[in-house]
Amino acid sequence: MAPGFKTAEPLEYHRSFLKENCRPDGRELGEFRTTTLNIGSISTANGSALVKIGNTTVICGIKGELTCPPSDAPNKGYIVPNVDLPPLCSSRFRPGPPSEQAQVASQFIADVIDSSNVIQKEDLCIEKGKLSWVLYCDIICLDYDGNLLDTCVVALLAALKNARLPEVTINKETDLAEVNTDKLHHLNVSKHPVSSSFSIFDNTIVIVDPTVEEETLSTAMMTVVTDEDDRLCMLHKPGGSALSGEKLQDCISRAVTRHREVSKLIEKVMDSFEPDK
Repeated sequence: MAPGFKTAEPLEYHRSFLKENCRPDGRELGEFRTTTLNIGSISTANGSALVKIGNTTVICGIKGELTCPPSDAPNKGYIVPNVDLPPLCSSRFRPGPPSEQAQVASQFIADVIDSSNVIQKEDLCIEKGKLSWVLYCDIICLDYDGNLLDTCVVALLAALKNARLPEVTINKETDLAEVNTDKLHHLNVSKHPVSSSFSIFDNTIVIVDPTVEEETLSTAMMTVVTDEDDRLCMLHKPGGSALSGEKLQDCISRAVTRHREVSKLIEKVMDSFEPDK
């Protein structure tokens, strides 16, 4: 098909493929792009993961710091996610304060952490009312080609599973924290949320794992988050065209299947990774 047609009439160009139940990149409507995962890439972080879904590339680093627990929850720690979309990942982003899309993504990740209970915040408390961990989860997009949220969730989950924190005790005599970097322990990742994103075309056609072009042309976007118990943790749909109950149920079923695929990938990579003792 002539490249000029794609530039002049991008929507009609995509419709011509959707009529044949396929997409411009050759995928079927319900087919995800290839997902790759690498963990432990950042040696200065407590845990890290690099994830690619198609061309979309995201790296997540986990850094733990000691702090006082919140006054309203003295037996809990903190998890602070932040998604950064720098200009290097796409020409659509500019230097300066976080873009609206970056702020929405950061809030989405925070909501996933809270709704799925991926980490019990009580496990981050070292001594009630005195000392706890704060986990800074910095997620940076290196290449943006659509479906940012799914990529961020996989990167976060893999980085949390890769993270190891030193043993910390409070000296009874000095009342000061003592950190033993020789004794490291993994975080207790209690749940494993995975998200699946969908684009709706012309208010009726649903496709999975949209590229940036498909996101731009769609009439609505939706992201479904499920855990290993097939429980619906969260549904994120920021406006757009409505979706019938039948299509919504189909999306949730696809998300459950996608969760199993991603879980197998993370498990395989974790089993092959042996950190230095």
